Amino acid sequence: MFKHNRKLQYNATPDKPDPLMARRLQESLGGQWGEMTGMLSYLSQGWSSSGDEKYKDLLLDTGTEEIGHVEMISTMVAQLLEGAPIYAEEEAYRSDPALAAVMGGMDPEQAIVHGLTASLNNPNGAAWTTGYTTSSGNLVADMRFNVVRESEARLQVSRLYYMTRDEGVRDMLKFLLARETQHQLQFMEAQEELEDKYGVVVPGDMKDIEYQEYSHVLMNFSDGDGSRQFEGQVAKDGEKFTYQENPEAMGGIPKLKPADEQLHNHQG
Repeated sequence: MFKHNRKLQYNATPDKPDPLMARRLQESLGGQWGEMTGMLSYLSQGWSSSGDEKYKDLLLDTGTEEIGHVEMISTMVAQLLEGAPIYAEEEAYRSDPALAAVMGGMDPEQAIVHGLTASLNNPNGAAWTTGYTTSSGNLVADMRFNVVRESEARLQVSRLYYMTRDEGVRDMLKFLLARETQHQLQFMEAQEELEDKYGVVVPGDMKDIEYQEYSHVLMNFSDGDGSRQFEGQVAKDGEKFTYQENPEAMGGIPKLKPADEQLHNHQG
């Protein structure tokens, strides 16, 4: 059960409107690594988890917090769009470079489709999709995804921080940076615990089935030989890496049956 509290988790009020910053913030809301992706990935992982309650609660706590982050960014975007110019006469547009920059750079969907509010899109208008989320049913794999997602999200928030001088926007971003630090660290901790329990390779019960002579071979498929630097090093599963300079093609040339003549788009 979810219950909404109208108080935001943290402040989300800009010093002044800025339609360009509103557009940029859409990436942290509806982009591939944005808060929507974190929210639904973590909640889905938690709902499908049947293992240790510790990890289930960690995922559900964090996913629920991400709902609050979606609300914070949406609120910030709406306030950044307050008073945004939605029309201009041609002469005024030409004579006012600042107005032209705003009109040229703001997201038209925010005005046309969403009435000067946030949307579940990225800054270019591409709709957020569940294809960005991950909930595999394997906690090791999911925790690794979560570390990557938080890393990418924090990276993008750090870039957004330097794209504005608005202290109100920066205040919110400083909070999000801190929470994404925490989330990276907690998911790393969970990942390491799970690796100790289940092994570092996902899934961990296929070793006797796979062709192990290929499982620790660095194959050189490029002009460089940088990967050779790992030769002889011990992998996380305790096995040493070997190196193969010129991997051979082992599959031969495939022989396919001709397609049905009725499927050809030509005669003869």
